[in-house]
Amino acid sequence: MQHTREEKIEALGRVIDTLDRLRVECPWDRKQTNESLRPNTIEEVYELADALLSNDSPNIKKELGDVLLHVLFYAKIGEEKESFDIADVANSLNEKLIFRHPHIFGDVKVNDAHAVELNWEQIKLKEKGGNKTVLSGVPSTLPPLIKAYRIQEKAANVGFDWEKPEQVWDKVKEETQEFEQAVSSMNQDEREAEMGDLLFSIVNAARLYKIHPDNALERTNKKFISRFNFVENKVKESGRSLKDVTLGELDSMWNEAKRQNL
Repeated sequence: MQHTREEKIEALGRVIDTLDRLRVECPWDRKQTNESLRPNTIEEVYELADALLSNDSPNIKKELGDVLLHVLFYAKIGEEKESFDIADVANSLNEKLIFRHPHIFGDVKVNDAHAVELNWEQIKLKEKGGNKTVLSGVPSTLPPLIKAYRIQEKAANVGFDWEKPEQVWDKVKEETQEFEQAVSSMNQDEREAEMGDLLFSIVNAARLYKIHPDNALERTNKKFISRFNFVENKVKESGRSLKDVTLGELDSMWNEAKRQNL
């Protein structure tokens, strides 16, 4: 369903009015703080991410609403503290969008999306109150896999990257060999360090081939869960438990799941 600009503004206004009332009249909403809401916000964002991976439009709409509620809630708390309100949030965002898109709102010329990305980091370094260094904009609380991708992406945007994607494979092979050597040692700290280097190089390979490693790994997680559930159900149907089935039988069931494209 398509809505007019006025209808969109009215809809957002109704949500703000509802939240204003809840903040006064509902005991639960009234007692919430930035600190108490934060864990729920993280959960809501992950639920949205899951819906996006599943390309589930009805669920995406639902989860976007939940995330929007949290954005409005934090803005409401900011308003109560006389620090900022939702208008300040929107105005700040609009100013940032204009400043970061000089190829649209200024006289900068770009040929493609990659050129935009290369300009992006330089622009952010020039922003008032912006990043002091290229990597300072990477949140410390990001999950390690996503953080590795963002670190590499930001470094690449200022020219620190391989000249050709295929060059990364030499690095992956080098890190694989170093991990194999570490495995033969009795030093667990060394093993962990080398595994980290290997994973970092694989994330780099994914980035160079336009694959987000978090999406790719979650896709494999879902596939493994589906196939393992199939195997578990087959075992239960035979009246046995998993520990009573041979590895050969499990492997055969696994291959059956693969043939069914689970």
